[in-house]
Amino acid sequence: VSPGCRGAQGRLAYKLLHDLFANYSSALRPVEDTDRALNVTLQVTLSQIIDMDERNQVLTTYLWVRQTWLDAHLTWDKDEYGGIDSIRIPSSYVWRPDIILYNNADEHFGGSMETNVVLRSDGHIMWDSPAITKSSCKVDVSYFPFDGQRCRLTFGSWTHSGNQIDLRNQLDTGDLTDFVENVEWEMLGMPATRNVITYGCCSEPYPDVTYTLLLRRRASFYVFNLLLPCIMVSFLAPLGFYLPADSGEKVSLGVTVLLALTVFQLLVAESMPPSESVPLIGKYYIATMTMITASTALTIFIMNVHHCGPGARPVPPWARRLILHHMARLCCVYEVGESCKSPQRALGGRAGVEDAGGPGESPGEGPVGTEARGCPWDHCLCHHDALLSNVGYIAGCFRRHRANQRRTGEWKKVAKVMDRFFMWVFFLMVFLMSVLVLGNAA
Repeated sequence: VSPGCRGAQGRLAYKLLHDLFANYSSALRPVEDTDRALNVTLQVTLSQIIDMDERNQVLTTYLWVRQTWLDAHLTWDKDEYGGIDSIRIPSSYVWRPDIILYNNADEHFGGSMETNVVLRSDGHIMWDSPAITKSSCKVDVSYFPFDGQRCRLTFGSWTHSGNQIDLRNQLDTGDLTDFVENVEWEMLGMPATRNVITYGCCSEPYPDVTYTLLLRRRASFYVFNLLLPCIMVSFLAPLGFYLPADSGEKVSLGVTVLLALTVFQLLVAESMPPSESVPLIGKYYIATMTMITASTALTIFIMNVHHCGPGARPVPPWARRLILHHMARLCCVYEVGESCKSPQRALGGRAGVEDAGGPGESPGEGPVGTEARGCPWDHCLCHHDALLSNVGYIAGCFRRHRANQRRTGEWKKVAKVMDRFFMWVFFLMVFLMSVLVLGNAA
């Protein structure tokens, strides 16, 4: 094409623009018959999910909105204008449908950008405009961080009813060909539906097109930063029962673990909306904190049992039979020199042997022993009354001291058996709670 022809084409385009808008008004709906509805077709392309604010329940997205309609007043014969079939003009020159986002949550309420429209010779107008929208989205965090969300984008005319603008969706789904993957949310789909609603304020029907964003959270970040630390800290709580009672750190470990879980709980609460639905990880934290509180309380009780003094009562027979016999074998708690496979001695046998003779009475010190060593019974000095009374007093003291030691040792063994028993019980509880959390997530 020669430069002269291009100049003629430009002059024809200028003349076309002047002729089209000589008697045109962008304020009125461009239809030949005002009683007929104007068909407007809507198509939305999702380009990017910018942010999902769960606490304020606001979804920020970057959209490309395409609207097409027929303007009956902007048609021309392309043969009269050098074959010009389409022109691109500012969108403010033509009438535009007042299609807005119904569930807009932007405080500034910004609309689409002022981009050009494509005007064809048969009067069809196509308006593509990018828009950054903030829409309200009902966030359900019951299964956080393994949750999925359904956020809706509802588009419709603000002032024109269905008798004036018939809004329809071009496709049954939103366009995701140019979607930029989000690091936190996975896009599963974007179905589109057309709804016709009659509101209480007006008797006319108002059509709208609703795009539903099906989102699923990528849980890897939260699993490695919130869930796994909680599970590892939770497994420290039962180890408090394994600590020796004389170390003085049993209660301190439980309180430290409780404070650590409280910090994680606060981190989750800061990002979640203040609703009645508690997230799954929050339920796990609460259950774990309750378990640790119970374990700390039991540790205090067991330490009180362990430090029973000489004035404590003897171990009851039922506790001796249940704890020192059955539970001790179950938890593999044994004395020095014993093992889980060692035969159990008869209950009370040791006490009977020790009580039979006082400390210091060797097998050869009885009457028979004295005769065996050749000391005549009637010539021994131990038959003096005063000496016999003193020896009996000393033997009684040693006998009471050994009985107190034996009673204290039995209570310490009761505390040790209870420690081992509750350690395995709480290990099992932590494991089951972790399995339940992962099962609900699946």
